[in-house]
Amino acid sequence: MDRREVSRLFRLRLTEMLAQSGLSRSALARRAGIDRSTLAQLLSDDMDRLPRADTVAAIATELRVSLDWLLGLSHVQRLGADILHESLQIAESSQTPVDQMLVRWFEEAAGYKMRYVPTTIPDIAKTEEVLHHEYRYFRTRGPDRAINASRDKLEQIRLPETDMEICISRQALEALASGGGIWRTLAAPARQRQLDRLAEVVDELYPGLRMYLFDGLTHYSAPYTIFGHQRAALYVGQFYLVFNTTEHIAVLNRHFDDLIRAAVVQPIELASFLTRLRNGSGGG
Repeated sequence: MDRREVSRLFRLRLTEMLAQSGLSRSALARRAGIDRSTLAQLLSDDMDRLPRADTVAAIATELRVSLDWLLGLSHVQRLGADILHESLQIAESSQTPVDQMLVRWFEEAAGYKMRYVPTTIPDIAKTEEVLHHEYRYFRTRGPDRAINASRDKLEQIRLPETDMEICISRQALEALASGGGIWRTLAAPARQRQLDRLAEVVDELYPGLRMYLFDGLTHYSAPYTIFGHQRAALYVGQFYLVFNTTEHIAVLNRHFDDLIRAAVVQPIELASFLTRLRNGSGGG
């Protein structure tokens, strides 16, 4: 298909799905993070240019259809897993950067149980020193953006209706305490301050936030977040796989249940575990 045909099909399918969703134009624009005037242009019969990739991704996510179907490139409408590339989503010119999208998903999941397996340690409890250490060479996300996103997510977690579970391997925290792996070049005082900060956050937010440690020698998990019953985001290095179907979310929930059942450190034991790490006596 040529550009005009793709644009025509996009407009027709966007109009169709907007009507089925029951959302107003203003509501869809707000939830997708785009200007109302931009959405009006996309729905106009005079529109003959292709929309921005990040705009289509945001709209497809909100309407829960596949990108290919919305653009007329596929007959499969149902959204199973959509790929949101960081190169598109967190560019400065992007209207819906990944950081903003994640914070919005946290907001939408308010009142529902959220479950989180972090890449290293939970973003909501990272110190600025650690965020600078992790993102100083990161190609698509700088330390300042990471710090702002961490603060925004922490404010969402502080809401009284929060119900969140976090699972992480005990070895991840032991590596932080000992300066192993990616922490080798982070000074010991900074690592100790990070352990203190983690203890402060989990103590402040308990029982709305509960953190479990599993044994990385017996269990493994890729990093992902489950936002209530609405969606789950699996982090795969430079992009997220975003699942919106009940089946996919249920599979990830069962995996999370297995991690909790295998936990070697329970939430009420976490403070003493962190204290032992902080004092250099090991977590065991």
